[in-house]
Amino acid sequence: MLQEKSSKNALKPGSVVALIPARYAATRFPGKLMQQLGDKTVILHTHDNTVATGLFDEVIVATDSDIIYKEITGNGGKAVMSRKTHESGSDRIAEAVAELDIDIVVNVQGDEPFVQKEPLEKLLNVFKGKEGESVQVASLMQELKDQKLIEDPNYVKVAVDLNMNAIFFSRSVIPYPRDKQAAMTYYEHIGVYAFRKQALISFTNWPMTPLEQAERIECLRYLEHGVPLKMIVTEYMGVEIDTPEDLIKASQLL
Repeated sequence: MLQEKSSKNALKPGSVVALIPARYAATRFPGKLMQQLGDKTVILHTHDNTVATGLFDEVIVATDSDIIYKEITGNGGKAVMSRKTHESGSDRIAEAVAELDIDIVVNVQGDEPFVQKEPLEKLLNVFKGKEGESVQVASLMQELKDQKLIEDPNYVKVAVDLNMNAIFFSRSVIPYPRDKQAAMTYYEHIGVYAFRKQALISFTNWPMTPLEQAERIECLRYLEHGVPLKMIVTEYMGVEIDTPEDLIKASQLL
């Protein structure tokens, strides 16, 4: 059962909320969100920079950790405690928004301390206007030019159609360049999503799908259920903190 220990703020129907899933026991770098980065922890940088965009009616950290919870609420932010058994960040934020009367929720990764306004604004804009009414899920991608990164399975690639909807996500090289003369752009999927609330709730009610299980890429569950993902190109070049080396790189960037 989700518990909220901080004060509740009433949200207007149709509100846009940012949720930051924050798991303490990361596999490759346990406790990474509580590592010091300059004068703040990684998770506090992520929270404060998300708030600073001014795009959201509410910014909430959803965590399984008392340590992270206290870090956010002790610095004036809003956090909720969730169950520890979630398969993904999407499952964690779905629990957090289940009872909220909101329209759109943005999943901001807790290990992305250099959150910027422009890519998040682009993400939210695709839900606006007549065309935006049909958008259920949207996400960010950036161009990959380094061949070593294109071939790296830790970099999730995405292929899109002519309308910038995702066709497939993979850790393999997609598309495969059999024709070496063909002009091809490779995109890396950035794990920042925006969902209509009902699409997110539906996602968590579906079991893991075969392609998702094979690739270990959760957004494939949407494609396997026929839900399009609108992709937005960004020049976002932040640092995702997955390893101690990433933390050093982030410190240098800071």
